[in-house]
Amino acid sequence: MDAKTLCLAVLSQGDASGYEIRKAVQSGPFGHIQDIGYSSIYPALSRLLDDGLVSVTEYVQEGRPDKKVYRLTADGRMALLGALQEPTEPDKTRSDFLFRMLFADILPPSVVEQMIDERLEEIQTVIKRTETRTKAGFQSTGDAFLNGFAAAVQHAMADYIEDNRYQLVGSSLVPQRAVAE
Repeated sequence: MDAKTLCLAVLSQGDASGYEIRKAVQSGPFGHIQDIGYSSIYPALSRLLDDGLVSVTEYVQEGRPDKKVYRLTADGRMALLGALQEPTEPDKTRSDFLFRMLFADILPPSVVEQMIDERLEEIQTVIKRTETRTKAGFQSTGDAFLNGFAAAVQHAMADYIEDNRYQLVGSSLVPQRAVAE
């Protein structure tokens, strides 16, 4: 998903500043599936404003730069609907953990074990947060679906790591190429 469409999606849920868009992507339902940096948000908002897909209201703040709050226009809502109906691209997984596990056979077994344990702790934290959201209820059926999907993925990851950690730690591959501890 490109930055413009992601900004439109966040704004479809309510007016927001660039900072609030970033926060919504980090901690909101988008956090499971998308990422966007500040360096992408503001150019995207500028293009959306030029195209008439969003409007902006500036609020004067004492001792700070003016706060710009963006609002989706009717044309912006239509652009979002159009983008959402386009064919989807294949999912991509970007993971520092998986990158490091690709080289588990050259890492000391204790380091691999520690990374696996840390990842399992992170997964359990996400599962608890997901369960908390489930108990609080959802704003839409889409939010409920996303939350359930994310929970299922987290559970599957934890199960896979637990069931297969012996392949990374304690297998004959690790000691053969591992860096001395």
